[in-house]
Amino acid sequence: MPIDPQHLLNFDIPEIRQDYGPRDCAFYALSIGLGQDPMDREQLRFAGGLPEITPFPTMPLVLGHPGFWLADPRTGVDAVKVVHGEQGITIHEPLAPSGSVTGKTRVTGLIDKGEGRGALMYSEKELRDAATGKLLATTTSTTFLRGDGGFGGPNSPAKPTHHMPETAPDIVIDSPTRSEQALWYRWNGDDNRLHLDPDIAARAGFQRPILHGLCSLGVAAKALLQGLCGNDPARFRGLDARFTATVTPGETLRTEIWKDGSFRTRVVERDVIAIGNGRCAFDN
Repeated sequence: MPIDPQHLLNFDIPEIRQDYGPRDCAFYALSIGLGQDPMDREQLRFAGGLPEITPFPTMPLVLGHPGFWLADPRTGVDAVKVVHGEQGITIHEPLAPSGSVTGKTRVTGLIDKGEGRGALMYSEKELRDAATGKLLATTTSTTFLRGDGGFGGPNSPAKPTHHMPETAPDIVIDSPTRSEQALWYRWNGDDNRLHLDPDIAARAGFQRPILHGLCSLGVAAKALLQGLCGNDPARFRGLDARFTATVTPGETLRTEIWKDGSFRTRVVERDVIAIGNGRCAFDN
């Protein structure tokens, strides 16, 4: 049965209120691979190795998150065939080391690619300070609904793609991931069994559980913060990118960066692009 686009566009996704503190900040940083070098003070400031902790800039991606709400049968979506396609984040105000936030997610658009071809769903989350209502970050996501095309909706306009430079990258940073990294990252609120259970991964066609896309994006953000912002989180304003291939925990991610903020992330061992058409916004 085709999805009802108006029902999905108006679906009331519960607002999430979340308290967080230094432990949560350190855990998020550790889960995306910071702190592997215990002598790197730039990373220790995020990972909890110094007296004062700084929240990593992309932490709003996991705060106020409503979970896998598309699994609710009332959405009408074939949840088994859902794939995370793109992710963006805009930083409006830096996070304090501790606080209380609210996250409100809503569906902002649907693109019908046709029967048998799936659909694109655009969504947005506003993360606000729970006490003041101040907008801290806006995150945007594109979800590929592989089993829900042909509902009679519009087939355009799709979100424009950022075109990559044709020159060689200006900065290249390699970041090893850990074999158990998905088991850590799941505690940020994404416990999809595809990332955890070898049997589930095998049923999906993978030899091993795969890394969360937002974890890979966090690894790329670590490289961008270093390469474009001199490890100053106040200069990091956001990013947007497309997920183009899976990552297996333990593989090395090579983030190729251009001075205009363009970037892509390559799996070194297989020479495939895992994150493509990326653009980082930053202050010079």
